[in-house]
Amino acid sequence: MEKTVIHTDKAASGKVPLSQAIRAGEWLFCSGQLPIDPETGQIVPGGVSGQTRRIIENLKAVCEEAGTSLANAVKVTIFMADLDDLKEMNDVFEEYFGTADPPARTTFQAGGIIAGARLEIELTAFIPQ
Repeated sequence: MEKTVIHTDKAASGKVPLSQAIRAGEWLFCSGQLPIDPETGQIVPGGVSGQTRRIIENLKAVCEEAGTSLANAVKVTIFMADLDDLKEMNDVFEEYFGTADPPARTTFQAGGIIAGARLEIELTAFIPQ
């Protein structure tokens, strides 16, 4: 199986040695995204809601670059600075993934998220052939 690095300027790249995503066969493995605006390189304002929205928009852009979409997400992992923000994050998450058939998900509190972000989200999706 061949692996392909996926990159788009429509999502934040970060300053560490990692790929935004790797395509391996029909699978896309997205690195954890921070709430960084790809145009400014800065953490977005708006608290957990604004940060969740920016992260999911970044993941959406990476998925589209790879030829898939958020609708094909099968697993999402969410790292949060504070689980007291779970409802606020869930409200935005539901806007993008709905409630009928959302992806499998793990959410937990993690200390020391990079750049003082309130959360980081990684995603795995399949790529329709």
